[in-house]
Amino acid sequence: MFDLEITDTFGGEANYCWVVREKIALPAHASKRQLVQKAKALAGWTGWRCKVHDFGDLIRIEPQGACLVAFVSWMDGV
Repeated sequence: MFDLEITDTFGGEANYCWVVREKIALPAHASKRQLVQKAKALAGWTGWRCKVHDFGDLIRIEPQGACLVAFVSWMDGV
């Protein structure tokens, strides 16, 4: 199970003026590609080119041309 946070940005940084939180139900061994596709679908960004940054324990997804960002992280203890 993974956490998904979608929020706005200001100056390229997460602003948290508003935030949407979701859960992504995928097994822990799911590929990064599967995880990003599922996160983009939940955010409504399917078909939208995005920059993806993998920090190991966190994935940052930034759709091009929008002041938005999504963060995907593993939920411990679930």
